[in-house]
Amino acid sequence: MTTKRKYTYAIGDRVAERPKAHGIFARDEVKDHIRQYRAQRYGTVIGITTKLDSRKQKLKFLVIQWDHLKSPTEHAQMRICPISELDKLSMNTLVPGE
Repeated sequence: MTTKRKYTYAIGDRVAERPKAHGIFARDEVKDHIRQYRAQRYGTVIGITTKLDSRKQKLKFLVIQWDHLKSPTEHAQMRICPISELDKLSMNTLVPGE
């Protein structure tokens, strides 16, 4: 069963990573290592590709040029959201312990 995609992306769209929960339950030395990878990222879609999963289903991937990186990276579409939707999605993200 598939669900309808909530967002449709095109080349040139400004996007962000979907919000993550901010609770980190680990030792202090591990928290510092994890924290450096938890900043919100913003970028531009520069390409769209498809790949086959293990069930031979097509999955859409976005090639994104992040603002803070020199080379583009490829991400599953489900991990990305339009910048315009980021605030609304951030409010719905559950934070453990709050």
